[in-house]
Amino acid sequence: MSPNTKQAEPRRLYHQVADQIRSVIEQGAFSPGTRLPPERELALQLGVSRPSLREALLVLEIEGRVEVRMGSGVYVCAVPSGSMPEHLSLGDSPSELMQARTALEGAVIPLALARGNQSGLEQVKACLDAMRNDVRRGHSPVDADRRFHVAIAEMTGNTVLARMVGELFDGRNGLISSRMTNRAESARTWAAALREHEAIYQALEARDPQEAVAAMFWHLTASRERWIDEEASSPPLG
Repeated sequence: MSPNTKQAEPRRLYHQVADQIRSVIEQGAFSPGTRLPPERELALQLGVSRPSLREALLVLEIEGRVEVRMGSGVYVCAVPSGSMPEHLSLGDSPSELMQARTALEGAVIPLALARGNQSGLEQVKACLDAMRNDVRRGHSPVDADRRFHVAIAEMTGNTVLARMVGELFDGRNGLISSRMTNRAESARTWAAALREHEAIYQALEARDPQEAVAAMFWHLTASRERWIDEEASSPPLG
């Protein structure tokens, strides 16, 4: 292979699962208007996790091949007249994004506490206060949410870590991730996320790295479950 040749990007798992379901539909197993089996049953039949299945169903929904009816199920649609453009980027797997965030941000906290000063901690608090005000007014606090996580990373003094934390957070803007977010975001889930951010800040303020790492891990794990694992999943309140 020439050193200038760009290697093709590996096909994401949700694409592979979507291919399986699409193939079953095209073979006539489910006609238009038919409801697909429940998620748990379909995941077992395909041998995949429910988060991967849910991501694949979103791909098919974006293509117009299925319709997700909340509280009812997933229904097969007539074959769309046009196909989804090959170049359309759907973004990273939401499940993989949250796994990556958990690994990175958990590792950032001890370094942030070792190197950070009071000014950095005050910046984190300002972001938390902005989140609290947004939630109180019924606004989406996603911008303050992002600044909160980046501000913790900035306490390390490492610009690469701060950039990586921000870039992973921004993965929620991918087509699949934003579709999940728009469908399920609510005042209730943001209130839960705010409580988790408050626990993170309290541990940082107490200069307790173990407690802060545990609070961050709990928050990102709970966020992943709200967003991906629940039947009516909620957004990545990160």
